[in-house]
Amino acid sequence: MKVLLVRPNTPKQSINLQSFMICEPLELEYVASSLLEHNHEVDLVDMLLEKKPLTYFLKQKDYDMVCLTAYITTVGVVKEYAKIIKEYNQKIITCVGGVHAEVVPTDFTDKNIDYVLWANGVETLISIAEHYPKIDVHLIPGIYVQGKNKPTAVNGSLPFPNRKITAKYRNHYNYIYHNNCATIKTSFGCPYKCKFCFCTQICEYSARKIDSVLDELETIEEENVFIVDDNFLISRERILKFVDGLEKRNIKKHYIAFGRADFIAENEDLIVLLHEHGFDAFFVGIESFKDSELSDYTKKSSVEINVKAVNILEKNGLQCYSGLIVGEDWVKKDFDTLIKHLNTFDHPLVNIQPITPMPGTPLFDEYNHEIVVPREKYAWWDMAHVVFKPLNMSKRLYYYHIVRAYLKTSANKKQRKFIKERYGKKVYNRVKKGAAKIFFQYVRLMIFSR
Repeated sequence: MKVLLVRPNTPKQSINLQSFMICEPLELEYVASSLLEHNHEVDLVDMLLEKKPLTYFLKQKDYDMVCLTAYITTVGVVKEYAKIIKEYNQKIITCVGGVHAEVVPTDFTDKNIDYVLWANGVETLISIAEHYPKIDVHLIPGIYVQGKNKPTAVNGSLPFPNRKITAKYRNHYNYIYHNNCATIKTSFGCPYKCKFCFCTQICEYSARKIDSVLDELETIEEENVFIVDDNFLISRERILKFVDGLEKRNIKKHYIAFGRADFIAENEDLIVLLHEHGFDAFFVGIESFKDSELSDYTKKSSVEINVKAVNILEKNGLQCYSGLIVGEDWVKKDFDTLIKHLNTFDHPLVNIQPITPMPGTPLFDEYNHEIVVPREKYAWWDMAHVVFKPLNMSKRLYYYHIVRAYLKTSANKKQRKFIKERYGKKVYNRVKKGAAKIFFQYVRLMIFSR
């Protein structure tokens, strides 16, 4: 079977960190590796980086199937791609997978989309390819069919991602301040249940064997590696085994990873050890400077723990990237307090985002405030647009205070100087260009919002 894998471009209306980062399409690299193991012919096109239209790539080969991956913001783009594919050749099978398809498959109900990969995406896609052309949706559990019970998500043994298939794009993959950055997944899911988080809805937590992770690391050519686990900091024992493996195999790279504040606060010795073995930064979900909000989000942390974690990272030479949620009931004083709070840290490099009740999460089901952005406006559900009606100010003023908070913290003169000195002029200019793009998107929102 001839298969084309496609990562869609992001709609222009979205505000997203693509301006700061374009990570490799790891999910498609897993798919490519598995399809190739089953003797299928596979190509991959990354439309984030391509300037040619999709039809150009469809013409390169007589493809039997085109597979697309998607987040909520690209649902509309995927539907448009599916229409283009069917207009080009009605016989081409169209499949959609990825995290949004697994959590909210009904968003992809469309006459031009043949199959939605609802669970166990790689395994399901292999089954489709192996049964082609006689595909019975009822015999392949992972295909979404209305009224059918969702199968249990099982993270079985997968081959290493095929990174050769993205060879032409790899010089463009980066993560914030780290150029030429690869990605690796050492575990799936997260054992915590924060009600705003999309990740917890995909599968139960399971971790790969460390020896397998190390084997894969040895195949990665890039010096910078982003560990894309929902939470890398789960087990002391596992981290010690990982570090021991890095030493024994003499693997020397630079790492960025996600980690919880409570683990960092309780395990400073491990943070020091990880830094000694190449860890440069952790992305920590601080979420709020209010204990009441942390409790509402079922974060199972506290402001005191968050502050301790950030101080530990900065004291030991690691960069802390943090996420913080702005509540619908905030007033100017809250934003003033946020700015003051963030500037107690040496380098408050933070992603400030309005609370977004993402479809498929407990927060969406429980949300009792007015949502003013229709679900069908997928591009606006980027966790940067305000999708609700603020309770105490206009949307215009709400956007203004978000921008003001950025300009007085992460984007102030002190932080700009720090970024340039620590990461170099090339990285600084790339990030500056991305930040300027997002700034003007926010200015436009301030002008046209009410």
